[in-house]
Amino acid sequence: MALVCCDRSSAQACGERTTTRALGAHHEVMITVECLSKRFGRTVAVDSLSFTVRPGVVTGFLGPNGAGKSTTMRMISGLTRPNSGRAMVNGRALKDHVAPLAEIGMLLDAAAVHPKRSARNHLRVIASTNGIPLSRVDDLIGLVGLEDVADRSSGDFSLGMGQRLGIATALLGDPETIMLDEPLNGLDPEGIVWIRTMLKGFASEGRTVFVSSHLMSEMALMAEHFLIVGAGRLLADTTAVALKSMAAEPSVRVRTLDAERLRDLLAADGVRIVSNGPTVITVIGRTSGEIGAKAATAGIALDELVPEQTSLEQVFMALTHDSAQYRAHMHQGSLE
Repeated sequence: MALVCCDRSSAQACGERTTTRALGAHHEVMITVECLSKRFGRTVAVDSLSFTVRPGVVTGFLGPNGAGKSTTMRMISGLTRPNSGRAMVNGRALKDHVAPLAEIGMLLDAAAVHPKRSARNHLRVIASTNGIPLSRVDDLIGLVGLEDVADRSSGDFSLGMGQRLGIATALLGDPETIMLDEPLNGLDPEGIVWIRTMLKGFASEGRTVFVSSHLMSEMALMAEHFLIVGAGRLLADTTAVALKSMAAEPSVRVRTLDAERLRDLLAADGVRIVSNGPTVITVIGRTSGEIGAKAATAGIALDELVPEQTSLEQVFMALTHDSAQYRAHMHQGSLE
């Protein structure tokens, strides 16, 4: 989804901002969300959400499916109206900026392209209505690796090619802030490494980079700061270093036929428990000796008690467990 400025003053401003940034000038811009809420009927998609995305680092916006990530980004863009609160880019609502494409480049829906229009023409239309030199179109087609298919209808693109076109659209105005919703979808390993390197490079230039995902393993290689949401609420606002320190905490894999009762017995402040199936849990914040002693006192037989290193995925699952909207039931054994 791209923002298009149509008046002459906006187009001129966007072109001037692009020229300025070509000389390496960047401003202290950021995304600010204050008490943002959105309901769809009886469903609360975003619940009094507040955070700040600062320049100079890649900020990962993480949460399970249905956590409110996309709705939040749409409210930042102005495409969805909040029920309460506000979202600002560089101190004001995006609609109040003279040249929005120079302020923020967004990928919200890679499929939001006319299927009969080629990648080159899609970018040229947006460039021409925003005072952006058409030469930038060719530069971006090269940057995202679409040279060989730039004149094909976008409706024939694969998911990964569509993602690359969406990223090119987001970068067209050479924006100070870059906001991408699930940009890794459909990309092959080379593409994932490419976008990871590119976004980290943008952050090193002083730009604000805000990327949503539900893939903790990939974001751990890209982001330096994390905002983790669940059921529309902020669960964690933390640095990558702090999150990794949580992963360094001792954890214990426990197998027992009475996993639910053991989970209830161990639940306390400072203890996080991840369910890996009906008979297996991972306990963070208790030693194997403490778990074994509590189980013995309660008469719970343990089939396995193994200390292990906690992964970032397990930390993420522990933080979001109670707010996950969609959760499959693990099945042990044959499907027959």
